[in-house]
Amino acid sequence: IKLIGKDMYDVVVIGSGPAGYVAAIRASQLGLKTACVEDYINESGDMTLGGTCLNVGCIPSKALLDSSHRYSDALNHLDGHGIGIEKVDLDIPVMMQRKDDIVKKLTGGISGLFAANKVVSIHGRGKVLANSMVEITKTDGSIELVETKNIIIATGSSPIQIPSAIFDNKNIVDSTGALEFNKVPKTVGVIGAGVIGLELGSVWSRLGSKVTVIEAMDNFLPMADADIAKDSLKDFIKQGLDIKLGSKLISSNSLKNSVKISYENKEGTHEIEFDKLIVAVGRKPNVSEVFSKDSGIALDDNGFISVNDHCQTSNDNIWAIGDVVRGPMLAHKGSEEGIMVAERIAGKFAEMNYDLVPSVIYTHPEIAWVGKNESELKELGIEYKVGKFPFAASGRALAVDQSTGFVKLISDARTDTILGAHVFGPSAAEIVQQALISMEFGASSEDLGLTIFSHPTVSEALHEAALAVNNQAIHIGNKRK
Repeated sequence: IKLIGKDMYDVVVIGSGPAGYVAAIRASQLGLKTACVEDYINESGDMTLGGTCLNVGCIPSKALLDSSHRYSDALNHLDGHGIGIEKVDLDIPVMMQRKDDIVKKLTGGISGLFAANKVVSIHGRGKVLANSMVEITKTDGSIELVETKNIIIATGSSPIQIPSAIFDNKNIVDSTGALEFNKVPKTVGVIGAGVIGLELGSVWSRLGSKVTVIEAMDNFLPMADADIAKDSLKDFIKQGLDIKLGSKLISSNSLKNSVKISYENKEGTHEIEFDKLIVAVGRKPNVSEVFSKDSGIALDDNGFISVNDHCQTSNDNIWAIGDVVRGPMLAHKGSEEGIMVAERIAGKFAEMNYDLVPSVIYTHPEIAWVGKNESELKELGIEYKVGKFPFAASGRALAVDQSTGFVKLISDARTDTILGAHVFGPSAAEIVQQALISMEFGASSEDLGLTIFSHPTVSEALHEAALAVNNQAIHIGNKRK
């Protein structure tokens, strides 16, 4: 066991995903001597930074979502533009190589950022011991011990595996495996109609697979606004996704070149066979063997590391951020927690507004929201008013052939303060971000309605929704006062 000098580092970050690498960079920018420990090895056998998000999550999935959307457009939606294509070829290896090239560029970019900001990158598996000690197990089995003043745990999360569908990394795969198919399966089953299931199901459906989504819950997207859930379900079905709600997977049997599953719903028990089965029922925090029992770190009832509002554990100099702590498992949430923690370690004041963490589903059309929805406000007993504007009435949306969906803005009935923004349609993520900025500054729907929006843009739908809250919309009929 090799001991690296006492107090060599002010901060040691374990994990280099969006939470960890951002925390490490910010800590070093603030003058803290910082190291980041990472054990991820890619398929080529190389150590790489970026965690799940950059390597096998957010970035590669968005690359395939874009490629598959372009293919679907070329195949199905260009005739109306007067564009005729005699033959559309699909080259999956080239598509996958593009995805891999993007991943390599971005993960390599983190290495460059570490070098520019003097963050020391250590390859190995980190474990928090007592007395501010970090044990690092290297790939050759050797162990190094590092003493540091502060530790930030940012080890991320992993796909949940269920007993009725054990991953075999051939026919039954998790979200990572679903990004690596070398040809388009004729049939694909997806277990789970959440964010990951819908995005991956959309990719393979656009590329030609017949996709069936099995969802145990009776309600579609229960975390989203009810109007958006209702309209988006209709659109996904129109796109060809066979979504079976209230259907629980009983068993799966991986055959030579297919998977046979059994599921049950109110109509009885059913069997169906797929070429590939994607299991996307959620993720769990990576906390196993991350810390020793005498480290002073505790888990909450849901298996996450217990922290206060500032991501500090019961051990004052140990912090935890990202997917290993409470709150939504979102890259941007983890990144902002990383900045907050680095700032607080450096003795600066830093807070995070957990009420305004945006959520996005990168299907087409996109789905995005921030703040409260109607159901939540009713449960809280808060009186509110609503403004909606359909993209069918947006000149820019019609011009770019993306007129499905709407913008919905919710404001306090008394103060007119914006409480929530919900979008189903083109550039939903960007539109919600505009609303979020307004909400961060405590804006009212009147404030947003008085703001000048460029014409023609799809963002004008947010402007009109803000006006509609107070019955002042120009391009739709208003409720009579």
